[in-house]
Amino acid sequence: MVKTRKRLGDLLVESGIITDDQLKEALLQQNENQRLGDTLVQKGFITEQQLIEVLEFQLGIPHISLYRYPFDSKLFSIISKEVAKRNLIIPLKKEGDKLFVAMADPMDFYTIEDLRLATGFHVETAIATKDDILKAINKYYDLEDGFDEIVDQIPRGIQQAEQAEITEQDSPIVKLVNQIFTNAFVLRASDIHIDPQETKIVIRYRIDGLLRTDRTLPKHMQNVLTARIKIMSNLDITEHRIPQDGRIKTNIDFRHVDVRVSTLPTIFGEKIVLRIMDLSSKLNDLNQLGFNKKNFQRLLKIIEKPHGIILITGPTGSGKSSTLYAALNHLNNEQVNVITIEDPVEYELEGINQIQINSNVGLTFAAGLRSILRQDPNIIMVGEIRDKETVEIAIRASLTGHLVLSTIHTNDSLSTVTRLFDMGVEPFLIANSVTGIVAQRLVRKVCRDCAEEHVPTEREKEIFAKRGMEIERVIRGRGCASCNMTGYRGRIAIQEVLEISDDLRKAMMNNEPFTRLREIAIENETIFLIDDGLLKVQQGITTTEEVLRIAILE
Repeated sequence: MVKTRKRLGDLLVESGIITDDQLKEALLQQNENQRLGDTLVQKGFITEQQLIEVLEFQLGIPHISLYRYPFDSKLFSIISKEVAKRNLIIPLKKEGDKLFVAMADPMDFYTIEDLRLATGFHVETAIATKDDILKAINKYYDLEDGFDEIVDQIPRGIQQAEQAEITEQDSPIVKLVNQIFTNAFVLRASDIHIDPQETKIVIRYRIDGLLRTDRTLPKHMQNVLTARIKIMSNLDITEHRIPQDGRIKTNIDFRHVDVRVSTLPTIFGEKIVLRIMDLSSKLNDLNQLGFNKKNFQRLLKIIEKPHGIILITGPTGSGKSSTLYAALNHLNNEQVNVITIEDPVEYELEGINQIQINSNVGLTFAAGLRSILRQDPNIIMVGEIRDKETVEIAIRASLTGHLVLSTIHTNDSLSTVTRLFDMGVEPFLIANSVTGIVAQRLVRKVCRDCAEEHVPTEREKEIFAKRGMEIERVIRGRGCASCNMTGYRGRIAIQEVLEISDDLRKAMMNNEPFTRLREIAIENETIFLIDDGLLKVQQGITTTEEVLRIAILE
């Protein structure tokens, strides 16, 4: 009797991992050259771990975790690093004439056949996640490259380092910088911090919002490391006294990546921060930003108004740009003229005219905004409101029939109103022009591969009761290879959408105190940051500790 193999989609629905609707949506959006499993992972319906567990059952091929796997380093000479990365494959062990390898796609028969012909071994496969394989390749092949040897080869000081040694692809410093970038990308870091200290240099990565030390380098490498990064970002390598900003466009693991570079002189040398923008994974869809239903409806209502100012507020790194770009993408069509003025332009959007600030030639936000108004725009996006002049021109634009979107640095939506008052803008102008304010923060998500149910603590029950909610169970991650044993993987935004109602306008015009503005917001059923966070705890997306880390319990 021939055993029929069930289709992947049916297996996932049967095991309750996805719903029928999610399967239909994935099948509709699946690219010609993309497998269904990859589409489901990309859309966030399943994790890579869940996918390989189902594939193991479907194909009868074992799955393997590469976290702390005892690799045989001699086998790395059989499969080169380039081949391993391109085909997402890594050698595990050798037994007689059999070579055991871990693959992200064990059905890639072309790669298996190529490997058999190139090595002469009979190839046995196991399944591992893409992330696991890339982490292992970067960790263990780098050991083969000899990180310590690279460090020893680097000359002591820029005087000894010829220009060629900083620019030639085979030079030790170029290899080192490439390793730092690749590691950051594999670990899904948003920023790389190169911190000079008195006797060493510390390389730290910001992963899911928190900094983590990756490695420490000897002090003598500081000058060549700084020079290499400055050359890549077209900065002046002879200038060490003033801060500089630059940009690097590069490819890491076959993906196009944009890196923003900032240098800052400190007493121990120049500190460098590199912000990584993965252009292939940018969120341009409002539906993917984690808004709850009520907040989402309110956001659509305020951004679809023909004129007014919409402000997005939060500290640096709270996802304001992603929300702004997603809103612009939602509004962008051939019938409207959209112009943005930014510092810097983070993502390039098709069909939108984007202007880069250049203070050296007098192109500031205020000056650029004045010129934009002569370009017959419908929608204007101002990267950031920093001073009274910019606010006043933005207000003038909104009062003359333009929709203006911008960001501002405040703690929450209501304190944005008082911040605008403090800038010296007339209350009646703010009341008549601002239509909505969105406050936003990012919290870490519980890792779906190691999530476990727990009974809430008494303190958690108190916190929920204080906000008029109940909690019966909380989800926490115990820590696994997917999340580097942290229990968290990825981030999600918690939001507060304040729609400026007539009552609020009246209170703003009368310059009423902050407490009165808050009372009106509560009457209008505004979901505050803390409430949205606790709702996401109820849904098992994040933890109470994460919400209290970024929102104040009042």
